Amino acid sequence: MKVMRHVLAGFAALSLASCATVQDRAAPAAAATEARKDAQFFVVSANPLATEAGLAVLRRGGSAVDASIAVQAMLSLVEPQSSGVGGGAFMTYFDARSGKVVIYDGRETAPAGASEGMFLGADGKALPFGQAVLSGRATGVPGAVRMLGVAHDAHGKLKWNSLFGDVERTAREGFIVSPRLARMIGANFPENGAPDVRAYFTKADGTLMKAGDRLSNPAYAAFVKRLANEGVSALYKGPTAERIVARTRAAPLGGSMTLADLAAYRPVKREALCGPYRVYLVCVPPPPSSGVGLLQLMAILERTDIASRGPNDPQAWFLFAEASRIMYADRDRYVGDPAFVTVPVAGMLDPAYVAERTKLIGETAGPAPVAGSPAGAMVAANDTTREPAGTSHFIVGDAQGNVVSMTTTVESIFGSGRMVDGFFLNNQMTDFAMQPRDAEGRLAANAVAPGKRPRSSMTPLVLIGADGRFAGALGSAGGNAILPYVAKSLVGAIDWNLPMQDALALPNLVARGNGFNGEVTKFPPAILEALQARGIRLLPGQGEDSGLHGMIWRNGRFDGGYDPRREGRAIAETVR
Repeated sequence: MKVMRHVLAGFAALSLASCATVQDRAAPAAAATEARKDAQFFVVSANPLATEAGLAVLRRGGSAVDASIAVQAMLSLVEPQSSGVGGGAFMTYFDARSGKVVIYDGRETAPAGASEGMFLGADGKALPFGQAVLSGRATGVPGAVRMLGVAHDAHGKLKWNSLFGDVERTAREGFIVSPRLARMIGANFPENGAPDVRAYFTKADGTLMKAGDRLSNPAYAAFVKRLANEGVSALYKGPTAERIVARTRAAPLGGSMTLADLAAYRPVKREALCGPYRVYLVCVPPPPSSGVGLLQLMAILERTDIASRGPNDPQAWFLFAEASRIMYADRDRYVGDPAFVTVPVAGMLDPAYVAERTKLIGETAGPAPVAGSPAGAMVAANDTTREPAGTSHFIVGDAQGNVVSMTTTVESIFGSGRMVDGFFLNNQMTDFAMQPRDAEGRLAANAVAPGKRPRSSMTPLVLIGADGRFAGALGSAGGNAILPYVAKSLVGAIDWNLPMQDALALPNLVARGNGFNGEVTKFPPAILEALQARGIRLLPGQGEDSGLHGMIWRNGRFDGGYDPRREGRAIAETVR
């Protein structure tokens, strides 16, 4: 067997001359035989060690889901500020044999003892975010591990217990702290002052870990060894579950999670939500993910002339900003857990409704758009939930053409700042509307309720070409800003025909309500001046730390990339 290795690092685009094309849905068996003459597999993730862990599984003949388990386990160790086994995730899975796209929803759930007013102070107002995020109430029932277990039951090839060797060894022997992790360790987020965070990242001499130091995690090594041997029950039952409950119930503001909450957690397999954009079908998770918001944003942009413009045209960025504001108005009002609220998905994507919303784009930016009234909309309070950027996205493709596009998170930086068995616990409960009702008493669609999944901006997507074949995958970290991060990259890669790496590197612009934030220093002064003349004064803010990873087939060639703002790596290997 001859393996050809192709690596993308830094800003160089990845292009493979000989790639395997995913088969046509209409003839899966024959197409698979014809397409896999040069079988190819690939991993794109935010950390080189995670990418290598996934590739090691694929080289042994593992499936895309097998490799994703190894990637997630490694990210929990080497990128703990972003995701981990104590968090949740959405997986968008392309099945090469059937040609179908399915969703595995591993979003956290609220404990049975949760209530809509759990983040309100004595004055009836929402607690300060820094206080809420560090509380025991902040942690939802973790979903990523059990979701991966369900996906492995359906799509795994290698034994579960064979997927954790690399991460166990790395945790035991230690890994080199990267510059980005060191920057997060030394940052000024609320979690940086949490006792568990300080203890984990403080050296024997009392100073904090810095880039180049070696960090070992024997507690995590022991946990993943048990996870390998016992399966997902290692987290949801027994001593680890007991420690999770104890840690979340501890002061300040102890939560209500119980062993029964952990034992009862179940991921949800959902149908993908797919909508057209140019020649592609964009498939995303349905609510409680905000995939419907992304599809609406792309539908609005498709009704403008943004495709005939380019990244150096200020009108293109003006159109992008205004379309984003319109999308957020609807997303913030209507999207929540469909098991608890009626989300007007069809109404939000109805072509006539989208056309009317597009007409709101004028020559200059005005006041913040208000939510529209799509068919099926419920009366709900507006929601301005904060959603920090502690998230990661990765893509895995196996030699059989199956693809995983997965966004995973502990929510904020180092989650709630509370640690159990070497991993951080999420603060996903603060993704709910902390102020659950408006002045008129109307309940927000994203209000807390027992067993409810908080709304998420995570939108791991898969592209399907006009021929029905797999055409690409994309996703990002970034909290509420994920939607414009991903949309910007789609516009760059599809409309402006940029190499994927260049599309991901385009400046970020996040327009929501009356706020216009982004990477001010990356836009030419002429664009900033032209935007200001159109009523948009772009300010630094949320927009500096996306975590984009993407790939797209271009005329039989693989074009992939990772966000230059992070430390990712994209590697594809072709087996002849």
